[in-house]
Amino acid sequence: MLRRMMILSLLLGAMAACASGPIGRTSDPRPEMDRSYNLTGLTFTAAEDITVSEANNYYPAADIVWRGDPLGNRVEQIGTLFQEAARRNIGNMGGTQPVTVDIELLRFHGVTQRTQYSVGGVHNIIFMMTVRDARTGAVIEQPRRIVANLEQPGGQEALRLEQSGQTQRVRVVDFLASVLRSELI
Repeated sequence: MLRRMMILSLLLGAMAACASGPIGRTSDPRPEMDRSYNLTGLTFTAAEDITVSEANNYYPAADIVWRGDPLGNRVEQIGTLFQEAARRNIGNMGGTQPVTVDIELLRFHGVTQRTQYSVGGVHNIIFMMTVRDARTGAVIEQPRRIVANLEQPGGQEALRLEQSGQTQRVRVVDFLASVLRSELI
């Protein structure tokens, strides 16, 4: 038991050290301006050098760690999550200026099965966002870095959430819809 506690303490310390590294924890400041946006669409890309891990470690060293969908092209799966989140906001923002949003994924570090069913963790999602006029394509808001973190309970709470239909996928899409809305209003 003491050995497990020591290993867990070392693991949590290492995870905290990784999280505070060069990736950072804060978003770029949101420009002060009047917004009256009506979201009409979203384009999604991923950074060229983005790395993906399927390792079932507590904290794989990669930009993309995602287990909310079956094994497959993780970049495409994450693009679908962003598209679903955007669709929830299309026509629901109450603004008058039609806009599109360009998303460039920099990091989408979810939790592995090992982490989810033990200690839990954080979905650390970092992306660049550019807001464009939907009619002309002109940039309205220059690219800015958004950092969004969603807590992922572990152990019995993770199982309870899954059994109630609140899977990682459901929770992440809900969260991304909220993040996009808050960044555009």
